Amino acid sequence: MTDAEFIYARWHEAARSRDVPALLALYAEDAELESPLVPVILNRASGVLRGHAQIREFLEEGTRRRPNELVRWHRDGRFLSAGGLLVWEYPRATPQGEQIDILEFMELQGRLIQRHRIYWGWFGTQTLIASALRKQAQAPSEH
Repeated sequence: MTDAEFIYARWHEAARSRDVPALLALYAEDAELESPLVPVILNRASGVLRGHAQIREFLEEGTRRRPNELVRWHRDGRFLSAGGLLVWEYPRATPQGEQIDILEFMELQGRLIQRHRIYWGWFGTQTLIASALRKQAQAPSEH
């Protein structure tokens, strides 16, 4: 099993099963993770996290907030890997209906993730925006 195959299989399984310690073990100590969910989940201005402590906080809070009916974990078994890069998609269209469409982009150092960037497609982005607008509408007004 190549390093990319290892991460592709282990990351997906740990994420699906909400195994935060197993997920965190796949990241280098000084890893960087970027996601549009970081500001939403952690109430931060930046979507960039650095190091195990920040990544752990995000993973714990993110797994605590699931289930989300639009997270189906469907992928087709294909990934791209070259020169330490690993990329795969969770496509919008699945056999069970639509899901949040995400592209996982990782820079690996051996069997550890050094940088992980998560890109959302149009469907997922619209879902994020709608959620933020609902949250804003529910917030008490400051008059």
